[in-house]
Amino acid sequence: MAGNSFGKIFKLTTFGESHGEAIGGIIDGCPAGLSLNFEAIQTEMQRRKPGQSEIVTQRKEEDEVKFLSGIFEGKTTGTSIGFIIENTNQKSQDYSHIKDIYRPSHADYTYDKKYGIRDYRGGGRSSARETACRVVAGAIAKQLLNSIKITAYVSSVGEMELKKNYSEVDFSEIEKNPVRCPDAKMASKMEDFIKSIRKEGDTVGGTVTCVIQNVPVSLGEPVFDKLHAELGKAMLSINAVKGFEYGSGFAGTTMKGSEHNDAFNENGGTKTNHSGGIQGGISNGEDIYFKVAFKPVATIMQKQETIDSDGNKAIAEGKGRHDPCVVPRAVPIVEAMAALVIADFWLLNKTSKL
Repeated sequence: MAGNSFGKIFKLTTFGESHGEAIGGIIDGCPAGLSLNFEAIQTEMQRRKPGQSEIVTQRKEEDEVKFLSGIFEGKTTGTSIGFIIENTNQKSQDYSHIKDIYRPSHADYTYDKKYGIRDYRGGGRSSARETACRVVAGAIAKQLLNSIKITAYVSSVGEMELKKNYSEVDFSEIEKNPVRCPDAKMASKMEDFIKSIRKEGDTVGGTVTCVIQNVPVSLGEPVFDKLHAELGKAMLSINAVKGFEYGSGFAGTTMKGSEHNDAFNENGGTKTNHSGGIQGGISNGEDIYFKVAFKPVATIMQKQETIDSDGNKAIAEGKGRHDPCVVPRAVPIVEAMAALVIADFWLLNKTSKL
C-alpha cells in the first residue's frame, strides 16, 4: 500500500491498524538539538483521544506515546524519530457482523476491490485512529515552529454555525467545553444537539476553522507546491473531510475585484485579508485562515440497505463505539496537519537559502 508518507523534508510515515497491536510512525527531517516538551505532546494526544466526553466515541485509549529512536536526553538527534501508540481497548468482535458486508459510505467496498482483502475490524488502515500518529508529529512540528501559533476550533455543527470571524472570538474558550467551540452559548447548543443526534442513532457533520499566526513571508512555492494547495491536500487527507476553503473562499466569488483586492499598507502588510495570508501560493505575512468541512460519520446505529461481497442484498447496522460527530476530536488533527505543512515549507526555505 502506497501513500503512507506525508511531507518532503519534515516527513511523517505512519503504520498500523485500528485493531492491531499498535499504531505508530517515523518522522524524518526533524533538525537535531530540538528540546522536546513531552508533556505538551501528550496534551495534544489527550485532545484527540477517544472517550474524553459524552459526545465522542467511548472507546477507552490512553494514547500514550512511546518514543523508540531519534531522541537522546530529551533532545532530537537529527535521526529518524520512531514512535508507537499501543492499542489497548480493541473490541474486534463488535465488527464480526460486517465481515462480508460493505457499509454504506465506508472504505469497505473500495478497499476490497483495490487490494482483494480488507481488515474489517474498525476499518483497519482506513480508520481515523491512524490520525493519532499525525497528532504526535504535529506536536513536534509545533515545537519546531515555536513562534508560529496554530489554532483551530469548531465553527459549525450541522446547521448551527458560529457567525463570528476568528478575530472576534476568544481562543482561550476553546478547551473549556467538549465541543471546542470558542463561544460558550453556541457550544452549549451544539453539545445538546450532538447528544440528541446520538440518541437517534444518527450522526452529524460540521466545520473546523483554523488560524495560523506569525507566519513569516515567503513560505510556499509559486507553481505546483503552492502553500494553500499543500494545506488543502493535508486537510483533505483527514478522514471524513469533504471540503477546504481558505481566505474569502467561496464567498469571494460574490465580490468584485475592487472589493476583494487586499490593498497594501506602507509597512508591507495589507489593509484587508481576503487572500487568507497567501498570495501567488506564497505566504505574505498576514494570518492564514481556512475552514475544513467534515461529513457525518458513516457508521450510524440504524439499519441500512447494502450488499455483501457476493453482490447480494444485505442489511448493515452499526454496533460498537462511534462518534456521533467527529468535529470536536478533529480540532487537534487539523492543527497537526497544518503544523506539518508549515514545518515542511519552513525547513525548505532554510535549505534554499544556504
